[in-house]
Amino acid sequence: MAKTKESKIQIKLVKSLIGCSEAQRKVAQALGLKKKDQVVEHANSATIKGMVNKISHLLEVTE
Repeated sequence: MAKTKESKIQIKLVKSLIGCSEAQRKVAQALGLKKKDQVVEHANSATIKGMVNKISHLLEVTE
């Protein structure tokens, strides 16, 4: 079976989580974001896109 190369997206937390709801904090934690200006890399999947969509006002996404 040939493996296809998945595209990756870089996600950067550009705003602080102070003042955010608990649900938004949990989404950021699930993405692996803890501190402002932290960057993580994830596979470009529907699950990750949904999580990014929930807190898009706090993030900067590059492909």
